[in-house]
Amino acid sequence: MNERLHQAILSDGLLVGFAVTGVVMWASYWVSTHVTRGRIHGSAIAVFVGLVMAYVGGVVTGGKNGIADIPSLAGIGLLGGPMLRDFAIVATAYGATFQDLRRSGAAVLVSLSFGLVVPFLCGGLVAVAFGYHDAVSITTIGCGGVTYIVGAVTGAALGAKSEVIALSIATGLVKAIAVMILTPAIAKRIGLNNPHTAMVYGGLLGTHSGVGAGLAATDPRLVPYGLMVSTFYTGFGCLLGPSAFYFLTRIAFPV
Repeated sequence: MNERLHQAILSDGLLVGFAVTGVVMWASYWVSTHVTRGRIHGSAIAVFVGLVMAYVGGVVTGGKNGIADIPSLAGIGLLGGPMLRDFAIVATAYGATFQDLRRSGAAVLVSLSFGLVVPFLCGGLVAVAFGYHDAVSITTIGCGGVTYIVGAVTGAALGAKSEVIALSIATGLVKAIAVMILTPAIAKRIGLNNPHTAMVYGGLLGTHSGVGAGLAATDPRLVPYGLMVSTFYTGFGCLLGPSAFYFLTRIAFPV
């Protein structure tokens, strides 16, 4: 029986990947609801669990693909591969139109510009401070400061090392968790109480899960407005990361 089960797991790796991912997501959202009382979004907890699993898998197997180096969990490598990842990103941005963004006003466009450039510069400077001096690594970690999705997409597009991509994801995860926790605490002080300021807030911070959870804890009615702009934020970040940000970084760090 055990041998048959093992063979079934090996032959249906993608199905096992979906099952493991489903369990992780269910557990993460349960922890989010019952332990953190919604202050930390389930998706951020799931990303953290995924990073821990990748680390454990790398240590146990000595491989380079994290948990996917364990034969029975190899399907997670396909499930988390670039094809399905990029499909998920496109699905997230689907339905948002530039007309909606233009109608939001100049303040939202300005917030998007600052929201993309400033975190990238901060992340890039941190990368340099920790000894990274090649344009690919600096750009990847800098884009992690934008969001962990943008960091992962940029790193994959530029051919960054796996550990650099992991650092960019970790950087974005820390940002997302910080936004989730701090948003309800500072909402009154910054006037985050109406749709317009929610859109500006989404443009400045951008992290989809962080803004969504933070606004939900502040006022659930503001969530759609913040997430609409943060969707553009993610899309623009994925567009600018491997292109404009990378070429500008190459000019500054030609080595």
